[in-house]
Amino acid sequence: MKVLIINGSPHSKGNVAVALNEMIKVFDAEGVEHKLVHVGNKVVRGCIACNNCFKIGRCVFDDVVNEVAPMFEAADGLVVGTPVYYASANGTLISFLDRLFFSTPFDKRMKVGAGVVVARRGGTTATFDEVNKYFAISNMPIASSQYWNNVFGLAQGDANQDAEGLQTMRTLAKNMTFLMKSIALGKEKFGLPEKEQQVFTHFIR
Repeated sequence: MKVLIINGSPHSKGNVAVALNEMIKVFDAEGVEHKLVHVGNKVVRGCIACNNCFKIGRCVFDDVVNEVAPMFEAADGLVVGTPVYYASANGTLISFLDRLFFSTPFDKRMKVGAGVVVARRGGTTATFDEVNKYFAISNMPIASSQYWNNVFGLAQGDANQDAEGLQTMRTLAKNMTFLMKSIALGKEKFGLPEKEQQVFTHFIR
């Protein structure tokens, strides 16, 4: 099993890293291969809806998005960690995710997604919902835990004191590992669900 882990915080050793590292401990114990990519400290522009990715198979802006795309394709699961800014994910991370999901032509069905959200106090559930929408629109099962995937802390390292949040991270990693392994067995026995040709409509026709 392979998991791609995205740190959307600007701080490589901040509280988002604490939360993700708690999951990494479980992945190591379970023998899950993992790759951590720090995105939150990069300069990532937003999607400009040029649709050139449909022609060339990658984003027209050749940056960390195109670097990560093959890792995402090879992964069985994707963990996305973010701090909370005004009840939303880090803007750099959103630009990254918009372009990563839109510009990659490979099939994302049955890759397991997990969002991890860290805040001082509020806005976590709104941000959690925001991150999960990338998975839900891509036929990706969403891993759950014993509580919403929240960890709390303000100053660097505060998250180490959130015993419930860290337990939630460990449970999330265990559930994600189980789900990835179960899906792998299901694909061996049954294959992927039959895919229909996608129908696109809007409110005019």
